[in-house]
Amino acid sequence: MSVTGVIAEFNPFHSGHEFLMNQARLVAQDDPIIVVMSGNYVQRGDIAITDKWTRTDAALAAGADLVVELPFHHAVQPADRFATGAIEILAGLGVETLVFGAENARLNFESLGQKISDIRQKSADFSDYTQTYAAQYNDTIANELGYEVNRPNTLLAIAYSVANVTLNTQLRMHPVRRLGVDHDQPLEKEQPVASASAIRKALNQNQDLKEEFKNWLPQKELSAILAQPNFPDWEMLFPFLKYKIESTSATDLAQIYQMTEGLENRMKQVIHQTDSFEEFLMALKSKRYTYARLRRLALYCLLNISDEQVRNFAKKKYIRVLGYSKLGRRHLKRVKKQTDFSIISRVNKKNANKDGELALEVQVDRLYEQIAKQTSQNFGRRPIERK
Repeated sequence: MSVTGVIAEFNPFHSGHEFLMNQARLVAQDDPIIVVMSGNYVQRGDIAITDKWTRTDAALAAGADLVVELPFHHAVQPADRFATGAIEILAGLGVETLVFGAENARLNFESLGQKISDIRQKSADFSDYTQTYAAQYNDTIANELGYEVNRPNTLLAIAYSVANVTLNTQLRMHPVRRLGVDHDQPLEKEQPVASASAIRKALNQNQDLKEEFKNWLPQKELSAILAQPNFPDWEMLFPFLKYKIESTSATDLAQIYQMTEGLENRMKQVIHQTDSFEEFLMALKSKRYTYARLRRLALYCLLNISDEQVRNFAKKKYIRVLGYSKLGRRHLKRVKKQTDFSIISRVNKKNANKDGELALEVQVDRLYEQIAKQTSQNFGRRPIERK
């Protein structure tokens, strides 16, 4: 048996993701496809536009055999930490081949992973405070390799390859040429594939695109989305963030994960000058920090995520199951006997208490439940079964 893995956010699940799952099925044949998917918050520091159960259902309908949750402390992180958490979980589930999208699928990602892993060891300290860490890192890669790698999916694919080398998990890298338009490209009615960010923007702007959405979203996913009472985004969250920052002392804000270099004082200063999240980010922005870094920091702040919490939860080796097919369930039964990870299918008092594996997930999902007007995202939930 050769198990195939996919790392995803599916925010929301659209036709480009459907294409990737079809390509994964060509690789897997009759063997299982395992998806490790971000929960209700995603890598760039945003709240997911549909909940993790809706996206799990869409992934199963598209051919996934097992969907597991990428924990918050891995999911809302820079690309390298996001990739490391996801690769470690897939390897723990017996995955041998990783299928992923990239703008340039002809690159030798195994070789790139090894080269860039070596670069990182030589250039671990990027101390130019006039540039972001990401810009310094990308410049170092360009200098070492002789060409620039700056497309978002390719950069993420390289992060997977570097993590694979660093963890010595020895997954085979199987790139698929990314189908469709660039990130953040506006919607065009005639295009067969739209970017997830453009879809989210259209939904949040209440654009009446029901007919066009049929081209971009599977019918079941579209029905679930259109039935939602609202579409969570940062503008909806901003009043809560503003209250949090204004009502918390700078000393306490300094305990928030990734709150470095006096950013707590800067946050308290600019929060009074801004009336929207976009204004807040622009006021906070400097050459040292990317917008993604600042969005993640704002989310850690809003959710009260401390540095100590992230360190503690990073030590816990567990896998949360969100859904499976019959084939996925059989594979899960086999792998339970072989993996070092504890496999969790249900939330209970023990794993949800402050020292339990799922305590952080329960904590962060409380806000999602309130904002998205959803029922419990954890208690009383069983994995979705694909018939």
